[in-house]
Amino acid sequence: MERNPFVLNFGKVPRQYISRELIIDEIVQEMNDEESQNNCFMLTGTRGSGKTVTMTEIEQRILESEDWIVVRLNAERNLLESLVGKLYDSRSFITQFVDANLNLSKFGIGLSVSSKSPVADIESALEKMLKEIQRKEKKLLVSVDEVSNTASMRELASCFQILIRENYPVFLLMAGLYDNISDLRNAKTMTFLYRTPQYEMEPLNLTLIADRYSKLFGIDREKAMDMAVITKGYPFAYQAMGKYVWEEEKHELTETVLIKFDEALRHYVYKKMWSELSDKDKWYMSYIVQKDEMPVAELLEITKQKKNEFSQYRERLRDKGIIDVSERGVIKLKLPRFDTFVKNEIGL
Repeated sequence: MERNPFVLNFGKVPRQYISRELIIDEIVQEMNDEESQNNCFMLTGTRGSGKTVTMTEIEQRILESEDWIVVRLNAERNLLESLVGKLYDSRSFITQFVDANLNLSKFGIGLSVSSKSPVADIESALEKMLKEIQRKEKKLLVSVDEVSNTASMRELASCFQILIRENYPVFLLMAGLYDNISDLRNAKTMTFLYRTPQYEMEPLNLTLIADRYSKLFGIDREKAMDMAVITKGYPFAYQAMGKYVWEEEKHELTETVLIKFDEALRHYVYKKMWSELSDKDKWYMSYIVQKDEMPVAELLEITKQKKNEFSQYRERLRDKGIIDVSERGVIKLKLPRFDTFVKNEIGL
């Protein structure tokens, strides 16, 4: 039997997925442009929206050129020290340069150069390594997934602001949840991030999803579109629906498929989202899920709340990627079958 082309693992590039070509092309072109106007880029969206996969594609495209060095950092580590350590291991010319010119023994990196005093400042070491990268006519891309407003992330971002001003060939690609990116941008000294291009992982095109399902499962377009509509263009839902329909003998949307689909969303995404909401957030959601879309005026009427009281919760739920408020005066559920999940959670 042919292997299922759909996967539910976060961050792993599936065999069958829909690439965000426009975003990828724009960022890669900007990075390769000799007169690039931006050295920092942010990918944002909710869990399962394709941030990590898109970041991986950008890294792979950049690595097609020998002119680039790509360093992927773990957001849970000391980012500046990790960057210097990984740079040391990335290319032989950097390793040789450090071993001959920099004593990084304080940070447990490289050979101890007896004739050189240990470098005390990690930023100074990074600048010296970047000068060597620049001399070799190379460029550096640093990527950080799951960014949040931590001291280490603020330190890295502040350092990058200086490196960019010094015109070093360095680029920063970050990915994170809506609210985490927002917290980082709003932190003191992080105002330069407001000028950083931010790419939101919008829902996938339903027509494109239906076309993929139709061809893969050998079904007519109407049935394929029915499946696509249920996913609401949410990338994780596209994978989950595909995975369970693939496992059905006739590749059809059945009650069993929907049960598995709901459970995958609950287990991998919604349960975590729900746990991060405040009691008042959940209280509002208990009313919002009663309709697929609801006028704000109607919600305020049934909850007996004032508009200014609700506004902060609307922004929080929007930043969590749960509701869509792009249409003035209307609240829409953004995530597929999230209403079913909420009703089960609160016993409606």
